[in-house]
Amino acid sequence: MSNTVIVGAQWGDEGKGKIIDILSKDADYVVRYQGGNNAGHTVVIVSEEFIFHLIPSGVLHKKAICVIGNGVVVDPKALLSEIAMLRSKGIEASGKVFVSEQAHVIFPYHQTMDSLRESKKGKIGTTKRGIGPCYADKVSRCGIRVQDLLDPKALKEKLQSNIEEKNKSLAAIYKFEGFSFDGIYKEYLEYGREIKKYVTNTTFLINNAIAKKKRVLFEGAQGTLLDIDHGTYPYVTSSNATAGGACTGTGVGPSRIDKVIGVVKAYTTRVGEGPFPTEFEAPLMEKIRKKGKEYGATTGRPRRCGWFDAVLGRYSVMVNGIDELVVTKLDVLDDLDKIKIAVGYKFNGKLYKDFPTNSTVVEGCEPVYETHDGWLEDTTRVKKLSGLPLNARKYINRLEKLLGAHVSMVSTGSKRDQLIKRID
Repeated sequence: MSNTVIVGAQWGDEGKGKIIDILSKDADYVVRYQGGNNAGHTVVIVSEEFIFHLIPSGVLHKKAICVIGNGVVVDPKALLSEIAMLRSKGIEASGKVFVSEQAHVIFPYHQTMDSLRESKKGKIGTTKRGIGPCYADKVSRCGIRVQDLLDPKALKEKLQSNIEEKNKSLAAIYKFEGFSFDGIYKEYLEYGREIKKYVTNTTFLINNAIAKKKRVLFEGAQGTLLDIDHGTYPYVTSSNATAGGACTGTGVGPSRIDKVIGVVKAYTTRVGEGPFPTEFEAPLMEKIRKKGKEYGATTGRPRRCGWFDAVLGRYSVMVNGIDELVVTKLDVLDDLDKIKIAVGYKFNGKLYKDFPTNSTVVEGCEPVYETHDGWLEDTTRVKKLSGLPLNARKYINRLEKLLGAHVSMVSTGSKRDQLIKRID
């Protein structure tokens, strides 16, 4: 592994946390490049579960330096909470975790605006963590960055201006009485003092590491179909969750990226609102949700589940430039007699083989399925590809052919050792 991007190739929740944790063993740096604490990566070590929202899960490996890049939006309270959690587990973040001085900061008014917008008709299904409003301020050029928390004068000027503007908007649109400057100013100055030792120019940190031939793993949050540009808009996140976000979210040029690994579930899930062509009917939904423990790591919301969608999978391979695929949660399908894969969409009499960017088509289409025999055997203890049931191997091979990318690993459980590394 040299400089590698790991990206979710569906709607997020593909099991990236485990794969990142495994690959981090050989990485010198693990870099998070977008999103905020609206994302969650879960890692299970023996019987202990770790859930990360901001800090890369590679922090569990002694060697790895973990970086939160400029493309991430940071809730300092959430960051300090994760640092405290690590300390309670005997892992010291100082000298191991670094935060970009250019990353934008989430404030209470962002969270309130997020929540109030979600309460309106036509909601998106956000986590209400303030992610979107914070990115909106970044694009509007009125955002407050991590480096501003270290400068009392700069923070005072920018925060006063923002609170004045936000209070007027909140009062006019939502009849919300607004925020007090003094309390937030004092709170965030203290956050600045607490996180100061972790703050640096991460663009130079990462590029210097690459110049020294260090191995860098770039970690994406959410998934391709939640990308602000390439996802099922408007039911998307507020950042670029595709592999290209690794460059803009860290300051590393695209020519420095050597490999892109896409992670897909053996079926499909999504959290929140938005189109989902292959979504199960209620009985199968509940069965797969229960077996796969399909509840959001960040909010606990039940995930919507459906058959594998090769139409969107092939699209993800294209827009990310995916070189290799990892298929996770194969074991969840172990006791199904028949398994379907969507290979096209039908809408108004037209057949779509390529993923349509028109949301009306995605919302109203009928999936075209091919049906495969299940394997009806336990795969959770299998260590080699040859040990998988024949129909499970046929299923993996079919996914590989439909998506046009090599499947290099197959995960059959949440633990580190439940992973098959494919050697042809």
